[in-house]
Amino acid sequence: MQNAQQTARVGLFFLLGMALIWVTFETLSGGKILRDKGYQIVAGFDTLKELKEGDDVRMAGVKIGEVAATRLAGRRAEAVLRIDSHQVIKEDAAAVIITNGLIGTAYVSIDLGSDRAGPLKPGAEIRTRNTPDINEVMAQIGDLGKKLEDALQGISGAFAGDAKSPGLVQRIDQLVADNRENLSRTTANLQLITDKVNRGEGTLGRLINDPKLHDELVAGVADLRSGAAQAKSFLASAQSLVDEVKSGRGTLGTLVFDQKAGDDLKASLASLRSVSDKISRGEGTLGKLLGDDTLLRDMRSLLRKADRALDGMGDSGPLTAVGVVANGLF
Repeated sequence: MQNAQQTARVGLFFLLGMALIWVTFETLSGGKILRDKGYQIVAGFDTLKELKEGDDVRMAGVKIGEVAATRLAGRRAEAVLRIDSHQVIKEDAAAVIITNGLIGTAYVSIDLGSDRAGPLKPGAEIRTRNTPDINEVMAQIGDLGKKLEDALQGISGAFAGDAKSPGLVQRIDQLVADNRENLSRTTANLQLITDKVNRGEGTLGRLINDPKLHDELVAGVADLRSGAAQAKSFLASAQSLVDEVKSGRGTLGTLVFDQKAGDDLKASLASLRSVSDKISRGEGTLGKLLGDDTLLRDMRSLLRKADRALDGMGDSGPLTAVGVVANGLF
């Protein structure tokens, strides 16, 4: 009975020892014994900065693997990334090295890529982007501070001057001293102008102090705008008329672009000129009427006879009146 208990105790201590050894081994090995082996991809950079084996590989902030190894490959550094087997990385995804804070650890960040891209195959090389290192940034900030300090010194020197040449402040002071009288006169004139404006004198003073003049000016501006609108409308109408003439529509368009209408107009003008010439020469009835004084005298004589015949009608009857008129005319 006692032997059985001792055997059980020895077995229990053996199992506890094995469990302790297993936990210790897992702790020292980082838990790599039972870890998912996943698959590996390669990321090449100009420099790995502070990246080292065991650092995280993240996608959209979520850990999807770790850095399995770092190595030099010719003129660049490479990081071998172990990715969990259930994680898919797109072919057009890109990897960058990110540093947590000023003294934090580094990790590899991979973007999601596009939906239309296929998965990146195990052992393939992922695209990478170089990001500025914190040391580089600090160096650039230092250079910028040095340039800013030099610029401030230059500005200070320009204002203060030196023994050889006066600075900007001295030049301004000398300029003011040399033109003190002119500046005083200019200031006095400006004061006089300001007083006149305040009293409402002059065009500017009336414009500022007289509401009626202001309203008239606003109305004038409105009239100018209305006139501009009307001019614009007139130009649009004129352009429409020009377009119609160019297209041969309307009387003017037909006259300008229709050869037959132009020929007819020329013929009509020629005929009118011929008639005018005949009238000027006294030819024809109208020409004789305008150019022959005899016809005019005959017309006047006939009118006088008609006037005497009407006067002689007097108290005569209808038949007698007809006879009188006929006798007076013939």
